Amino acid sequence: MMAIMKTHPSRKEQSHERIVDVAARAIRRAGYRGVGVADIMKEAGLTHGGFYAHFASRDALLVEAMQQAGRDSQITLSQAVERRVAKGHSRFAALVQAYLHDMHMERPEQGCVVAALASEMTRQDDAVRDEARRRVASLVEFVRAALPAGTDPDQGEVVTATMVGALQLARTLGGAAGRALLAQTREALIHKHQPSLDH
Repeated sequence: MMAIMKTHPSRKEQSHERIVDVAARAIRRAGYRGVGVADIMKEAGLTHGGFYAHFASRDALLVEAMQQAGRDSQITLSQAVERRVAKGHSRFAALVQAYLHDMHMERPEQGCVVAALASEMTRQDDAVRDEARRRVASLVEFVRAALPAGTDPDQGEVVTATMVGALQLARTLGGAAGRALLAQTREALIHKHQPSLDH
C-alpha cells in the first residue's frame, strides 16, 4: 500500500486562514461593519490588493468568518461544558453556566457569533443571511443535545433564545448590572429545567 504523504498548507492557504481568523474575531468584536477589507488585510499582515486572490467578494469573507467564528466558539463552549461536567454538573447546567458566564459578556470577540450578530443578521445580503441561519440552527442543536432527558425538544429554541437574548442585554448593561442579569437568567433556566439539580 502506498503511503499517504502529509502535505503542509501552501503559503496561499496559510494566508487565507490568517485572513479568516482575523475576520472571525473582528466580526464578533465590531459586527458586520467592523469587517472592512483594508483593515482585515492589514491586521493579517497582507496587502489590500491581495484580497481578491482569496475571496470573490466581501460577503464571501463574511460567510467564512461566521463559519470560523462558529467553529471556534463551539469548541470553546464545548470545552467549558466538559470541564463542568467532569466536576459533577449536569450537561444542561454546565451549558447554561458556561454560556452565561461573566467572561462571555466581557469578551464578545471570543464568544458566540449568534449573540454578537443576531440584531444585524436580517439586514445582510442573501448569502450572509443564509449562513447566519445555519449558525442559529447549529447553536439550537447544540443546546437541544444538552437538554435533560424527557424535555420537549422544542425547548431547544426557547432556551437558545433566552440565553442569546440575556447575553446581548447583559453586554448592553455591562458591569454589575450585566453580571446580575446573567446570574438571574442562569438560576431561572436551571431551576426550570432541573429544579432539584446543580443548586
